[in-house]
Amino acid sequence: MADRSAPSRATAAPHATPAQHALKARLIQLLDEVLAHDGYGSIHVDVRLLKKGQKEVILDCGKQYRFIVDHPQPGRSLTEAA
Repeated sequence: MADRSAPSRATAAPHATPAQHALKARLIQLLDEVLAHDGYGSIHVDVRLLKKGQKEVILDCGKQYRFIVDHPQPGRSLTEAA
């Protein structure tokens, strides 16, 4: 049985930026819509590295939603990158 006392990776980032929160909220909304749909549905997530410590994330579910989020450099925490 899984240990429910340990935080999941999705909730383990307390220093998420507003763009990261918006991305996660949209992804959850799209998943809810696909699950409620009476038929087939799919969600595609595409992540590309950009300059200056950013990533472009595109959520494709019939429509495309584009987000630019900051990400820490290797060896740096989220608080150091902000």
